[in-house]
Amino acid sequence: MNLRTKIMQFIHRILGTALSILFLVWFLSGLVMIYHTFPRADRADKRAKMDLLLSPENLPSLDQIEGRLPENERISDITLNSYLGQTVFHVRTDKGSYDIPADSTERLPVIDWNRIQRVASLWNASPVAKVDSLYALDQWIPFGRLKEDFPIYKFHFADPERHELYISSKSGEVLQYTDKDSRLWAWLGAIPHWVYFTSLRQDAELWIKVVVWLSGIGCVMCIAGVYLGIRDFRLARRRNRMSPYKKFWYKWHHILGVCFGLFVLTFCFSGMMSLSRVQDWGLKAKLDINPAQELRKMAPSPLDYPLDYRTVLQAYPDRIRQLEWGSFGDIPFYIVQTDTADLVVNANKCDGISLLDLRPEEIRSVLSRIHGIGTTADIKRMDAYDTYYISRKRNLELPVWKVSIPDVDNSCYYINPRDGQFRYVNTPSRWNHWMYPALHSLSLKFLVDHPVVWNIVMWGTMLGGMFVSLSGVWLGIRYLLRKIKQRKKKA
Repeated sequence: MNLRTKIMQFIHRILGTALSILFLVWFLSGLVMIYHTFPRADRADKRAKMDLLLSPENLPSLDQIEGRLPENERISDITLNSYLGQTVFHVRTDKGSYDIPADSTERLPVIDWNRIQRVASLWNASPVAKVDSLYALDQWIPFGRLKEDFPIYKFHFADPERHELYISSKSGEVLQYTDKDSRLWAWLGAIPHWVYFTSLRQDAELWIKVVVWLSGIGCVMCIAGVYLGIRDFRLARRRNRMSPYKKFWYKWHHILGVCFGLFVLTFCFSGMMSLSRVQDWGLKAKLDINPAQELRKMAPSPLDYPLDYRTVLQAYPDRIRQLEWGSFGDIPFYIVQTDTADLVVNANKCDGISLLDLRPEEIRSVLSRIHGIGTTADIKRMDAYDTYYISRKRNLELPVWKVSIPDVDNSCYYINPRDGQFRYVNTPSRWNHWMYPALHSLSLKFLVDHPVVWNIVMWGTMLGGMFVSLSGVWLGIRYLLRKIKQRKKKA
């Protein structure tokens, strides 16, 4: 046995003994995460609790709203909604954020216990079993940024689902909403898989370092195992055997490792890349600008929209939960959020209501001011997912305009003509795709287009990795027991 093989055996044995239980947990929890993730109070839940925006007759113009801002601040972004009986403009400027009541005679409500209770009743009408005042993060709100909301009120509801609701004492906003099933699945899936333990996750920088280092060390273990597995397989083939090992656990750890070791390595590596980027390794974009940021910088001021927002409210009476100002480049629009769908209204026309429908010539005009591309951009309608615009859950809309630009970064945009949302792809982001979602979630076009095949491949590789890890756990335990016995004999 040469020195290289001895080193590989030492690395694989020591690291395998230390990490095999972690890998087993990662694979088991990964299977759960195919169907269940970490619970959250998402935007759709929050929007459903808003009041309907009423008739716009008494609503102010945006000039009046800007007049109530501090001097020399200009509106850059606005969202309008109504909550607990008060209509409020949520305004962003280049210097800060402001909540401005639509009625100039009103003031923003005081976030007191009475309001907190009103918010809680919107989410759950069941009796409240108890309320905790939290001054420390817990398992369902493990994010360090939430410390600014202390104390956080945690409502325990006396309903069959045992719902728990977290509300900020500072803003009155709902931070989290869980039930017993979502908490159970999180303990079996997201928490162990993402290492989402409160003491660690509240320090985001430390959490990233721990996960990246664990995954990186795991990759070293896998590389050593793949090397040894192939070497031993070649030795066994000379004797017309599948494995040189006769003992059950050694034999099947070797056979499964040869079959699935490469998948275990790719899952581990891509898990590391979920919190890292190829840009951190020196593969950076070559353009001097960030095209996505430049596109957003072109947004017109909400005060310059040709179509008045009150006209939009009149067109959809008693249907709108929230109105948001948006744009694609310098093309303005309104995002009309209702209970059933989001409608995007073209704000470039003041002579009536029409839904947004971006045309190739409009897209070319906008992008030419960023890339200076003139007529060299290739714009095609895309009716099916491709390699870099893909979603297993089918939550990316089609059709979209695919815009390919022959620059140093091979820039490409996927632009939804109906809502102005876009995805920008360049060389580094293509590498990021292959390093993480393609390897970790099998976000590959053929598999996504054939869900049954995706499930077979994912379950097969995950179960294979699980059994490799399980046999590694047993061999690690046996190895530790042998070492303990040896020490006792020496003693």
